[in-house]
Amino acid sequence: MRRPGEGVVPLHLIEHAWDFAYENRSNIVDVYVRRLRRKIDEPFGRKTLQTVRGGGYRLRDDGAA
Repeated sequence: MRRPGEGVVPLHLIEHAWDFAYENRSNIVDVYVRRLRRKIDEPFGRKTLQTVRGGGYRLRDDGAA
């Protein structure tokens, strides 16, 4: 992980995955986050990918606990 514990807003995810001309009128980030959670969280019974209320998403930093 590059920056565990730091939040990333959905707009930054869109800018890195699609070009700047993409119109953010859909829930595409939410859909892919849900799919990612099914792959990295559910099979292992963890909550690695966390939602930051009003701030996007972050990866849990296990070393900070």
